[in-house]
Amino acid sequence: MFRNQYDNDISTWSPQGRLHQIEYALEAVKQGSASVGLRSKTHVVLLALKRSSGELASHQQKLFRIDNHMGIAIAGLVSDARVLSNFMRTECMKSKMMYDRPMPGSRLVSMIGDKAQANTQNYGRRPYGVGLLVGSYDEDTGAHLYECLPNANCLEYVAVSIGAKSQSAKTYLEKFAKDFDETDADGLIMHGLHALRETLQQDKELNMDNCSIGVVGKDKDWELIEGDRLKAYLDQLESGAATTETGAGEAMDTE
Repeated sequence: MFRNQYDNDISTWSPQGRLHQIEYALEAVKQGSASVGLRSKTHVVLLALKRSSGELASHQQKLFRIDNHMGIAIAGLVSDARVLSNFMRTECMKSKMMYDRPMPGSRLVSMIGDKAQANTQNYGRRPYGVGLLVGSYDEDTGAHLYECLPNANCLEYVAVSIGAKSQSAKTYLEKFAKDFDETDADGLIMHGLHALRETLQQDKELNMDNCSIGVVGKDKDWELIEGDRLKAYLDQLESGAATTETGAGEAMDTE
């Protein structure tokens, strides 16, 4: 995509009032594999679809632990995500050392926004090419889910999806969003898996290699769900899909 002389650096405005390099960074997020986040009053669940560069390569890490009460899911450039996750971990450690308390999620997200905005204003820099879903549980204010984008927009959500085909996942989340506040962690995970499945290509299925789940909440530190526990959720997802297909087939027979 060629924008003449208006996309050579981040500090040049186009005549239409656009910063094209920021739009390119947002496009990098859209090209990344999907990540989904949901929250209730007591828990936050993050899910991500992992990609592999080939049959012989391992899958990319998409979920990162920031602190006991916080984790992130990413879509976009993993290298940029590592830089931001290291910054977030450092700030959490500073908060514990200086104030003897966990870093509030809203404050850390605001700092990420400031850091991203600085890269959109100074010549010679480029925006971060990664979007973050930040899930945290604060003792004072409860569970929170935030979205951070390369344009420095940071918003709080009940449920959200970023990455490739994320609109399909958002459509599912919007359908059930009113129920999430009173849903337990297991229910949020199943809703998240259903939403994540909507972002898959038609010939793909969720499995233990390409799916990651992270949970944090009240009296529960950040935890990655892997192995047999992940397989149990995927089996439950498949059994639910089979039941739905069977019911649809019986309905057609009766007609």
